[in-house]
Amino acid sequence: MNAIKNKVQLIGNLGQPPDIRLFGEGRKMAIIRIAINETFKDADGEKKTDTQWHNIIAWGKLAEIAEKHLQKGTEIAIEGRLLSKSFVDKNGVKHHTTEVQATELLILSKKT
Repeated sequence: MNAIKNKVQLIGNLGQPPDIRLFGEGRKMAIIRIAINETFKDADGEKKTDTQWHNIIAWGKLAEIAEKHLQKGTEIAIEGRLLSKSFVDKNGVKHHTTEVQATELLILSKKT
């Protein structure tokens, strides 16, 4: 059961190209923003779409794959774990964020 205590699986489309960052000793990180659209009917029977945005962090080989193959609109499947962070901005305001640290990345379709 330990393997599924903190596991996330998402399928969505990139809202923009990955943001690639380099760190010491050649470490590479990709920040990927994906949109997940869910459609439903409201109380009046009208079709509605709810879009949720998620931040994905990929390191190493996954970051290299993201840099080479992902572009805005690409549909991907991500598996990873949730990370919660907090920070204080320059105005002294505390912010909380949640992101997914990718352990698997599968390209489902590329935008044409």
